[in-house]
Amino acid sequence: MDKLKTLYKQLNARERLLVSVSAVLLIIALFYWLVWSPLNTSIERGKNNLTSQQSLLAWVKKNSARAIQLRNSAGTSSQFSGSLPQAVNQAASRMKIQISRMQPQGDELQVWVDQAPFNDVLSWLQSLEKLGINILDIDVAEADAPGLVKIRRLKLGKS
Repeated sequence: MDKLKTLYKQLNARERLLVSVSAVLLIIALFYWLVWSPLNTSIERGKNNLTSQQSLLAWVKKNSARAIQLRNSAGTSSQFSGSLPQAVNQAASRMKIQISRMQPQGDELQVWVDQAPFNDVLSWLQSLEKLGINILDIDVAEADAPGLVKIRRLKLGKS
């Protein structure tokens, strides 16, 4: 530091003024790029996030009545009573879906299907839900042909 002071004192008045002005400009530039600009960017990001969250809140408030209505209507679904494997087999035969394996486990049933048309599988699952059978878990994969799917595991339960 003493060397810098010595060098500064050896400069003539015009050079000292130039070094002083350059140092001030450098400090201002560093303050802008290291403090002001990141802080300003962060504030803008926060404002955008706040606006986004406020619009999401408004949407949730607007649609909450509909969600409550749907939840209440879903709660009035029919109770299934009867043989779960028999109901699943009947619904599958109506949709022409070949069940490759079925394994009962208490009040639950696991079902595997090798290949079936995707749209028929959706209709079959919808008909099971209308009967009051809950879809607890499902693992679906693509089959070899387009439009066909494999059900690796479908876990069904009574309502």
